[in-house]
Amino acid sequence: MVDAETPDVVRARPHRLTIVCWILAVAIVVLFGVIAVLLGRPATTEDPDVGAPFGVGDQIAMVFLGLLLAGGVLSLTRPRVVADAHQVAVRNVIGGVTVPWTLVRAVRFDRHSPWAAIELLDDELVSVLAVQAADKQLALDAVRGLRQLHAAAWEGKEPPPE
Repeated sequence: MVDAETPDVVRARPHRLTIVCWILAVAIVVLFGVIAVLLGRPATTEDPDVGAPFGVGDQIAMVFLGLLLAGGVLSLTRPRVVADAHQVAVRNVIGGVTVPWTLVRAVRFDRHSPWAAIELLDDELVSVLAVQAADKQLALDAVRGLRQLHAAAWEGKEPPPE
């Protein structure tokens, strides 16, 4: 039987990973900015004809490279899961999937697993990177909500085969 407090919608995203990625992205931009500034310094030689080995284009390229790498790091914050009474939508770093609850066998969060997973009736396993073990209580709350929605969707129907 499903608890009377079944949530209407469950939304989750990685919390700790998001904080770490934003800090890392800022650090990368600052580091590459400093490198770009240092590339423009003149060489320390006695010969006045020898200038900086790198030009303005190289400095701009370093800043652009830093922004590109920071964007790559921030792409790790993309995972999300949104579930309601009818379906669960999972968006991971690359790609995503929306599945009706009638095709879901179980919501899994195995011991020592870094993230949750949704097991489909055809034995396919969809990783839910938005629900990570590092988030501890937030992850447990999200999995409990997903399991309640799953149970509510199957209430009154024949349970999914094991």
